[in-house]
Amino acid sequence: MVLLYYLKSSRFCSLTLHLTRNFQVFKQAGHSVKKTNSSTISCHRTTNSVYYRDPQTASPLLFCSNGRTTCFQTGPKTISPLHTGRVLGLCGHHFHTSAPVRALPAPLIWMVLKPLQKVVAVILGRSIRKWWVALPDNRRELMREWIRQHRWHLAAGAGVAMAIIALLLLTHLDESPVTGRTRLLVFSRENYIELAAVTSEAYMEEFAELFVPVTDPQHQVVERVVQHLVQRNKDIPEVSDVSWTVHVVQSPNVNAFVLPNGKVFIFTGMLEAVADVHQLTFILGHEMAHALLGHSAEQASLSHVVDLLSLILLTAIWAVCPRDSLALLGQWVQHKLSQLMFSRPFSRKLEAEADKVGLQLAAKACADVRAGPVFWQQMEIRDQLTGEPAFPEWLSTHPSHKNRSTQLDRLVPQALELRESCVCPALPATDPRAIFSKSVRVLLETHGRRGPEGAPKPHLPHSPASLPSGLPAALLAESAPSPSPKVDQEIKHHVPFATEELGIMSVPAPAEGEGSRPVVQHTS
Repeated sequence: MVLLYYLKSSRFCSLTLHLTRNFQVFKQAGHSVKKTNSSTISCHRTTNSVYYRDPQTASPLLFCSNGRTTCFQTGPKTISPLHTGRVLGLCGHHFHTSAPVRALPAPLIWMVLKPLQKVVAVILGRSIRKWWVALPDNRRELMREWIRQHRWHLAAGAGVAMAIIALLLLTHLDESPVTGRTRLLVFSRENYIELAAVTSEAYMEEFAELFVPVTDPQHQVVERVVQHLVQRNKDIPEVSDVSWTVHVVQSPNVNAFVLPNGKVFIFTGMLEAVADVHQLTFILGHEMAHALLGHSAEQASLSHVVDLLSLILLTAIWAVCPRDSLALLGQWVQHKLSQLMFSRPFSRKLEAEADKVGLQLAAKACADVRAGPVFWQQMEIRDQLTGEPAFPEWLSTHPSHKNRSTQLDRLVPQALELRESCVCPALPATDPRAIFSKSVRVLLETHGRRGPEGAPKPHLPHSPASLPSGLPAALLAESAPSPSPKVDQEIKHHVPFATEELGIMSVPAPAEGEGSRPVVQHTS
């Protein structure tokens, strides 16, 4: 028999002596020894291959591998002349295995196959149409007659197929965290966390030169708000089990998003759009709500099911339409109807749910939840002042600013009760919503008296708390010492309001499990 010693990445310098002794014993026993590619075994990375042949028995004698290594003996011990005990002790007991090959995340595979599915449906439908056109008239009549005779069998088969699809969908139902809403999840949250790791790498490369330094006050403010939200909502497993990291991107875009793996990306344009730290807390709570609720996996699951069902309709369109141009038009109409009837309404529903849960996260973080509706009122006026085109809500993936503000107004009383139950400091008696409305009226009256030509460029009114430049001072002045004298001077220069409004560091975090019940009660 042939027995291979494969020694790789030697960890033990003393192994040479024992192997040499074993070689000599093996030769004295009359066994043939063939040594190839030999080199001295030392503390350096070396590779040895030694072949042994036993002419008397075919049973294996010894196998030793050294590199995450294992050494073990097979076959009867009486046959082997090798003194393997000391060699086994040196080699260890770990099997050397190749690096695990990780499969691509299921959502990524679906994203790659999604265009291919449509191409297959188009080719199939077009092939059916050409086959039908090429049939003689008598064959067509026979086919129609066969369909009429077996129509009940075909209907029964379609019913069985629909029942199987419904059963598959029922087995993929899941309960949404915090809200308890029943939803369809074809892709699990874990799948999308794996996909988020790939996506975050792409974003890190895209924004590599635009990231604000961690010592910048803007980054420190966002970091403090995120960590405060996490600390105050750690009773929610989807919050406490994730490692949240902040990345501030230097860009005028008014945007922010959070990936399922806890990567927070916020643009400086958003920091300029918010009026105070309370609005920033609400916005970050909204984006974190998307991540902890698994909205990306939920939206992709619905899109996957709708796309699979649409393949049947797409195949029928290309099979029935007499010309390719009409089939292309029908495909475009089918795509738009699918968006208007399923994708966009469902996206607006998820945005409204994130507003609701984000307001609760902000309430538990002791923010002034009344600032949430004010933010969307500001955004509505900002769009009007900048001339942004206003599209009907049914054409958008997000609710309109007005509807979002109205919905949050209805949720504010519940959020205030939740905030009070979390032992937060009392809010000022002045409601920022009332002050904002009064500021807008004054702005409009002033602009109307001066006229469009002599009036200065109108400024968007903010709540009385602060301007965006005061955000760094909002948290850093009270929550922690400044990282450097330069930052300290900048903070002192931009302190426009009392930092204890948010209650950071002055309110103890809820104990494990505390605060979770009110969230469930208010989101039923």
